[in-house]
Amino acid sequence: MNFRLNSYRFRWILINSSLILTAYILVTGCGEAAHKTISKKEITAQQILGNPDYQAISYGGYRHATRDSQPSLEDLKEDMKLLSALNIKLLRTYNVHYPQAANLLKAIDALKQEDNNFEMYVMLGAWIDCKDAFTDNPDHSKESERNATEIEKAVELANSYPDIVKIIGVGNEAMVKWATSYYVQAGVILKWVNHLQKLKAEGQLGQEVWITCSDNFASWGGGTAEYHTKDLRQLMHAVDYISMHTYPMHDTHYNPEFWKLEASAEAWSKEAKIDTVMARAVRYAKMQYASVVNYMKTNGIDKAVHIGETGWASYSNYLFGEDGSGACDEIKQSRYYHDLRQWTNDSGISCFFFEAFDEPWKDAANPGGSENHFGLFTVTGEAKYVIWDEVDSGAFDGLYRNGNAISKTWEGDLNKVMKASIIPPMK
Repeated sequence: MNFRLNSYRFRWILINSSLILTAYILVTGCGEAAHKTISKKEITAQQILGNPDYQAISYGGYRHATRDSQPSLEDLKEDMKLLSALNIKLLRTYNVHYPQAANLLKAIDALKQEDNNFEMYVMLGAWIDCKDAFTDNPDHSKESERNATEIEKAVELANSYPDIVKIIGVGNEAMVKWATSYYVQAGVILKWVNHLQKLKAEGQLGQEVWITCSDNFASWGGGTAEYHTKDLRQLMHAVDYISMHTYPMHDTHYNPEFWKLEASAEAWSKEAKIDTVMARAVRYAKMQYASVVNYMKTNGIDKAVHIGETGWASYSNYLFGEDGSGACDEIKQSRYYHDLRQWTNDSGISCFFFEAFDEPWKDAANPGGSENHFGLFTVTGEAKYVIWDEVDSGAFDGLYRNGNAISKTWEGDLNKVMKASIIPPMK
C-alpha cells in the first residue's frame, strides 16, 4: 500500500453481484499449486507465483518517521533473517528512487553469499505518477518525466540481480482515481509495460522476468465502468499476470454495511461478534478478487490473478479504531491474515500481505494512525499476536531487531489482547 494521504477515499464500488458470485465459484476452484522441487538457480516467477512454498509479503523496512533515514545494510539483513524464519521467500517493494531498493538487493545477495541455502526473491516496484504529482495541481492527463528514470533504474537492478529480481511491478495503485495526488491513466502504465516486454524480447532484460502492474481491484475492471477502457483491456493482455489489491479493512469505514452487526447479534459473545465480521471481511476480499477475474474473462483474457496487496492494521486512533469502525486490533489482524493465507494457499494464489514491519513514516504526523500499524512486527521487534505461535516455536531464537530479541506484544498475555480488541459496531 502506498502512503495513503488523509484525503484517501477507499470506497466500495457497486458491481453486479450475480457476476461476482459466478466468478467467485470459478476462482475458488482454481487448483492447488505444484509442490515439485525446483532448483534455486532455475526458478522463475511463473514457478514462484501461486506456489504456497513461496510465501509473499510487502516490505519497506523503514524504522523512523521519515524516509530520509534509510535502513542500513545491516538493518536489511536483520529483517531478511526474520522474514526467512517466517518462511517468507518473496518480497514486494514500491520504488527505486530511494537507496532502500538497491540496498535490499545487496543485503539479500550478501546473505546468499554467507549461506548457500538462503532464499529470497523480489517483486521490484517502479513508482509511476502524473505530472506535478503531490502538488496543488496534479495533471492527470500527463505523466511525470521522472517515470522514465524509475523504469530505467528498475531494469538496471533487475539485470544486476537476475537471481533475486523475478518480477517488475509498474506503478503502485497508480491508476485508481481516489489517488488524487498522483494517479495516471491506464495508457501510461500500458506504455511502460510494453516497453519492458520489448526489452525482454530484445534480450535487454531477462526473458523470465515477469511484468505486471499492482493496482486496486477497481482499476483492474472490478469496479465501475469508468475503468473499463480500451487501454485497460490492452494492459491486461500485455502483463504477464494481474496483481490486484483488496482492502476490506478500509471499507469498514467507507462502506460499513457489510461490516456492522444486526441487532440480533447484541447478545452474542465478543468472540462471536468478531468471528462474524471477520468472516464477512474475508468474503468481501474474495468478491473483489472475483470481480477482477470476471472482468478479465468476459474480455476473453486468461491470465493468472494474484493479490499484490492486502492487509489489516493492528491499531488506529481515528477512522478504524474504537471511535470509528472498530476494525483495528491484533485479534482481527491475526484472523484476517490466517484466513487469507489459508484461502490463497489452497487456491494457488500468491498473496503479498501488507506488511512485514510497522513503518512510522507513513503517517508521521499521527503516530496512532492506522498506516503506521500494518506490520506483523512492531518497529522495535515485538511480534504481534498474529505470529505469537512462531515465537513459541523458537523460530526467532538468536534473531534481533534494533538490538532487541524478538518478544511478544502485550507481554504475551492473551487476556490483555482480547481485552484490547474492539467489539464490532451494530447497525
